[in-house]
Amino acid sequence: MQHSAAPDLADLAHTHARPAHWLATATATAAVVALAGLLQPGPAGASAAPAAKPHPAPAPDAAGADYPLECGGGPRTVAKRVTGDIDGDGNPETVAVVHCEAGSGTPPSGVYVLTRGKEDGTPARVVATLVTPEEHRNVTELAVRDGAVRATLLGYSSPEVPSCCPDEKEQVSWHWRSGAFVRGGPADARGA
Repeated sequence: MQHSAAPDLADLAHTHARPAHWLATATATAAVVALAGLLQPGPAGASAAPAAKPHPAPAPDAAGADYPLECGGGPRTVAKRVTGDIDGDGNPETVAVVHCEAGSGTPPSGVYVLTRGKEDGTPARVVATLVTPEEHRNVTELAVRDGAVRATLLGYSSPEVPSCCPDEKEQVSWHWRSGAFVRGGPADARGA
């Protein structure tokens, strides 16, 4: 008779089931089943609830911003303001037309893009200047549509033109591209 090279099963320790072995096996099995239940996908079909979209933050307040506009110590006026998502991040920005208060005449305007302050409770920040007061323009129409700022600017063909009576009219737009506002031509600004 030939003897097997394998040890006798009676000599192997793991062939004898002890209560601690069964308890460890049951605990490991329960852990795997619980983990599988947590990782299981939700029910398929129309009955699955859609993921909730986060609400956008409110548009920045134009009244409290610090504009790069020198008024010789006099007050500033926010003449127009519009809001809309210009940069595509899901939160609205504010576009403000601001000028120095004047007793008479038509002071030139600046057009500024505002975003929310860096922390809650801090004023809105100017992140772009689209038109400077030094350009001697006034804004009659302002809108944010299709991710673009659109405006109608009134200006002067020469310094001899009285400030009461601008003789140039231009429709312009600005689009957010590659981290900057790019000014478009009249064809881009239609509908301002």
